Amino acid sequence: MKTKFIIIASAALFFAACSGNQKPVDLTEQKTISNKKYEIGTITEKALSSYARLPGQLNPFNEVNLFPKVNGFVKTVLVDRGTQVRKGQLLLTLEAPEMESQLQAANSRYLQAQESANASKEKYSRLKQAATEPGSVSPLELDNALSRMKSDLAIANSEKANVGSVGTMQGYLRIYAPFDGTIVQRNVSPGALVAPGKATDQPMLVLQDTRKLRLEVAIPEDYVDKVNLKQAVTFTFNAIPGISHSAKISRSANALGIMRSEAIEIDVLNKDGQLKPGMYAEVKIPMRSGAKSLLVPNSAIVRSTERKYVIVARNDKAVLTDIKEGLTGKDATEVFGNVKAGDRIVLNAGDDLKDGDTIR
Repeated sequence: MKTKFIIIASAALFFAACSGNQKPVDLTEQKTISNKKYEIGTITEKALSSYARLPGQLNPFNEVNLFPKVNGFVKTVLVDRGTQVRKGQLLLTLEAPEMESQLQAANSRYLQAQESANASKEKYSRLKQAATEPGSVSPLELDNALSRMKSDLAIANSEKANVGSVGTMQGYLRIYAPFDGTIVQRNVSPGALVAPGKATDQPMLVLQDTRKLRLEVAIPEDYVDKVNLKQAVTFTFNAIPGISHSAKISRSANALGIMRSEAIEIDVLNKDGQLKPGMYAEVKIPMRSGAKSLLVPNSAIVRSTERKYVIVARNDKAVLTDIKEGLTGKDATEVFGNVKAGDRIVLNAGDDLKDGDTIR
């Protein structure tokens, strides 16, 4: 029994020693080198005609905020929100009792000045007639009468102009429509006190001409020299999906705004009134690129959160090259960067390829 135990213990020690001399398994040696073959394309150089998708917004063709020109109280409001008005139509009236008193006072002063001018003129006429008799009227007296007549006539003309000025101010108490359109805002009621204000103040009425609208689109700085103003653009409205419209660009600002973009406008007829100012649209604007554009297949561009690049195959080695995208076509994209026409690039590439990897 003792001999059997010794044999078993010896065997256990032998196997333990053998296992201690085993080398650790190198898992990296069990990996097989990938022999994946990559599809290779070429960078081409030619003109690219494409379009850009940009958002646009409808604005009224004409819009005006109606403010009072004089202090007063709202007497009558003849329109309301949604009222269709014609050019020259009376919209509301104001009242200012003190202005009536100013007009009466101006008329009184004018009548007084006119009577003085008539009396001076009559006196000068009599003296001039009497001066035909030698020695009856001195030349100095005649000259003084002429000067007095001219002075009184000037005063009368001044008072007449003052009457016209007060009358004009009184005309400001009646507000008329400057063009055909629709009242879209009404912010006053009879009895309200109104006064001339700044553009930031609330207007009494807002009038818009919506029979024709302006579709305004902001062209980014990178595209401003590529917009083809002669070709028609197509656009669809988010509120009316499935219906495509086409029209030509009507005008452009020819200047960049504070957002580093150029505003263009497209006139849109609105005969049935279905379109409303403020609607958003998706606009496809034709673009034209320069004569020398480097184009790569769309599938060759690798995009990550940090960069955009293409993988150039040089001497069967991968070279990751950063690029900047330009116009995008159906199959190819205009790129800018350290690439040239004829470079071989990897198609359908991913971020698994690193700089210096072998490309088969």
